[in-house]
Amino acid sequence: MEWTPGGISSDIEDRRDSSGGGGGFGFGPVHIGCGGLILLGVLSLLFHRNLFTLLSPSDQSAPVTQPETNRAQDIRERPQVEFISFVLDDVQKNWTTILPEQTDRQYRHAKLVLYRDQYPSACGMAETATGPFYCPADEKVYLDLGFFQELSQRFGAPGQFAEAYVIAHELGHHVQKILGIESRVQRLREENPQEANPLSVRLELQADCLAGVWANTTQQRQMIHEEDVESALNAAAAVGDDRLQRMATGRVSPENFTHGSSRQRVQWFREGLETGQTSACNTFRAARQ
Repeated sequence: MEWTPGGISSDIEDRRDSSGGGGGFGFGPVHIGCGGLILLGVLSLLFHRNLFTLLSPSDQSAPVTQPETNRAQDIRERPQVEFISFVLDDVQKNWTTILPEQTDRQYRHAKLVLYRDQYPSACGMAETATGPFYCPADEKVYLDLGFFQELSQRFGAPGQFAEAYVIAHELGHHVQKILGIESRVQRLREENPQEANPLSVRLELQADCLAGVWANTTQQRQMIHEEDVESALNAAAAVGDDRLQRMATGRVSPENFTHGSSRQRVQWFREGLETGQTSACNTFRAARQ
């Protein structure tokens, strides 16, 4: 991916050295083996819920910080933070143009919070195990940089454009918030709980498609190459519900999908990439797949 380092975005809130601390609701000390920890990690990423809180005592104390260690890590991570800044600014700059042109809605910037280990959000505690997520309550994306290492090494989806896809996907949720889609889906889920998972799948697939709409602009500007597209498609496939379930339990349960299968995620990202149109991303009208 062609990009130019340009410092740190004004839309980034760097909380990496403020992360840590505890609190929350505990269920007493629970002991679990390494296999259970791996399973909880995958399921937490799958369901965007921090299942590790089940293991936490209610009277957690804040960990001791290590300023020198953190400072050294900040320096090592600086190139990656500059890349994230570039992608964040580029995605939001393009939605500032695309959204009013295609939907007659004005785009407003979201913030991206960088943290380590854990940090409080308006949607609950952000933790490494939950993976990146968008919180509609405060209109912020929460990201621990360690997730990209997991995406590359554990899930087999390396490459900068794979990381760009993740950021664009989360900002796709911000677009849904602006368009009123997120609130409508939330209301429908509350009214019809048995449809909660299918509605969640359609919401996530639409965010994949909206990420593809931004990716279309990078193609038009000749910022990406075919290998970059493959990198993003690999990332979409890597976090499909069927693949994550198979990694966690060895079997697939479609009734428990919350984000869509690998095939669906790739399909809807391609839809946005090839059309460049938000109108092509209506996953709620699409026939069940």
